[in-house]
Amino acid sequence: MTIRSAPLAAAMLATLGIPALAQEQSCPVKVGILHSLSGTMAISETTLKDTMEMLIEQQNEAGGLLGCEIEGVVVDPASDWPTFAARARDLLTQDEVDVIFGAWTSASRKAVLPVLEELNGLMFYPVQYEGEESSKNVFYTGAAPNQQAIPAADYMLNELGVERFALLGTDYVYPRTTNRILEAYLKDQGVAEEDIFVNYTPFGHSDWSTIVSDVVAMGSTGQQVGVISTINGDANVGFYTELAAQNIDAFDLPVIAFSVGEEELSGLDTEPLVGHLAAWNYFQSADSDLNDEWVANWKARMGEDAVTNDPMEAHYIGFNMWVQAVEEAGTTDVDAVRDAMYGQTVPNLTGGTAEMLPNHHLTKPVLIGEITEDGQFDILEQTEEVPGDAWTDYLPDSAVLTSDWPGLECGMYNTETETCVQIQSNY
Repeated sequence: MTIRSAPLAAAMLATLGIPALAQEQSCPVKVGILHSLSGTMAISETTLKDTMEMLIEQQNEAGGLLGCEIEGVVVDPASDWPTFAARARDLLTQDEVDVIFGAWTSASRKAVLPVLEELNGLMFYPVQYEGEESSKNVFYTGAAPNQQAIPAADYMLNELGVERFALLGTDYVYPRTTNRILEAYLKDQGVAEEDIFVNYTPFGHSDWSTIVSDVVAMGSTGQQVGVISTINGDANVGFYTELAAQNIDAFDLPVIAFSVGEEELSGLDTEPLVGHLAAWNYFQSADSDLNDEWVANWKARMGEDAVTNDPMEAHYIGFNMWVQAVEEAGTTDVDAVRDAMYGQTVPNLTGGTAEMLPNHHLTKPVLIGEITEDGQFDILEQTEEVPGDAWTDYLPDSAVLTSDWPGLECGMYNTETETCVQIQSNY
């Protein structure tokens, strides 16, 4: 019998003065892994499933958690957003997992949110996203726009002299919201509306010839054109292939991507892509002893050709923070773990320290990397840790909002009216 399912036993322990929380944990500790292993997003998400399995194995080798083995429960939501919600519900109600690590696209995260908030589940989300959200039931370990999109735009403006921008994205919430923020920011920096071209394509889009030609034509004015890419999944293969087919190099048309990392490049001929850019918070080429150990462990497990990437580091940070919070709380109970998460710090893989903030976002450095012939990134710029901002300063309705769960018990607090706009998320 597990004491967690026996209220009478818990009550007896309480009468004896024994803390119930320390006694109610049943074994094994279950970690849900909610990543697409099939469909258009499998190119990016399968690696994150493998990452979680390695982290769990390493923690078990170090003694497990609260005296228990950790068991990973893997499901495949198959790049389908309603299926993400269904599998999350299964994990929480049937498998009874203690926490979920998962999702990539914002569409999949948005699909899972109402399930998490209804059932008081806890999920760690490891990918850069558009912000404009702070759920009590999600810890966002990827970048907010001020930790990726805005610094990337600054780099193109200040370092590359880009004057005309093509904002190319996959047609779902992350690219659309991020580009809305970027449009507002670029205009604030003096870029004219007619110098910003925005285009969206479906998941899995493959015919890029017309779009690339249209972007190239923007340079007919003699102004420097640059692309900010929020293209996701295997559509990136067709996009970069078309750039090469039209003999467009990074000098003519620099591209800075938010969803292309080492894993995506491993499936491409990278020679024509040399010089194009990506903005992340981690690259495999980061110079630190901890990163050297991480990369070596990954290659030993997955093969010498295996690569690491930014969302993997986000899972590394999130998992280690969760382990620390569980140990501090003495339980995997969601409410207790959430309270213990605030202020948790762990070393990141780039030589600094990640801290969990009251808005459920991390402090993260911003890295600009240039693609090299071997499919890696030459780090051109790296900042100090930047606190993640759940609500952007560049959209008027969001600029007045803040998130502070332990202090204000609100993720969407209006600082002008001094009221909590809502507790549950906008789905």
